[in-house]
Amino acid sequence: MNFDQIIQTISIWIIPVLFAVTLHEAAHGYAAKRLGDTTAQMLGRLSLNPLRHVDPIGTVVVPLVLLVLGGFIFGWAKPVPVNFNNLRHPRRDMALVSAAGPMANLGMIFFWALLMKLGLTIVNTGNSFAVPLALMGRAGISINLVLMILNMLPLPPLDGGRVLSGVLPPVWSERLDRIEPYGLIILVVLLITHMLSMILGPIYSLIGNGIYNMFGLPHL
Repeated sequence: MNFDQIIQTISIWIIPVLFAVTLHEAAHGYAAKRLGDTTAQMLGRLSLNPLRHVDPIGTVVVPLVLLVLGGFIFGWAKPVPVNFNNLRHPRRDMALVSAAGPMANLGMIFFWALLMKLGLTIVNTGNSFAVPLALMGRAGISINLVLMILNMLPLPPLDGGRVLSGVLPPVWSERLDRIEPYGLIILVVLLITHMLSMILGPIYSLIGNGIYNMFGLPHL
């Protein structure tokens, strides 16, 4: 990939990536506020301003490197702080707050699919924004789909692990929570050994194909 291609790729992906990680984290904060915890609000983390959520490594460096290398693209933002003890029903609400992030990604998948559909619809009109809009829509579907599936893996401290912990009987929930200090290490091992792509790949294809078929999009 030459320099011009890198710049073009970054220009297409930067907005979808920023909004994917920003809205994911903001959704956790909004859900927590509705359920009784105002920690994120007090710290100014309910904002949709990406600068309040950007993690220099997870939001900028990692996605850029993966884009240049043409690999599996994902990223993360600074986690929104949630004090689960402030929630009205801590175990149940923990699951709801955790699920809010991936559900925000699902909503964005539909949004970007509509934009991709729009871009492809007007491409024959000669509109100069048509192709970039379609490509940005495809990027938005991709990054949000990856984040949604990745975060719903039942591994603490990922959202899926917290959701599972919130719905399991307390004795099993406590056992699952003991994995949390090692969760990121397990995730890195899965990534390095390519087992993560083996796990996520089939799910990504299944849901992705469903989204593309739902909106009548070509499988580019």
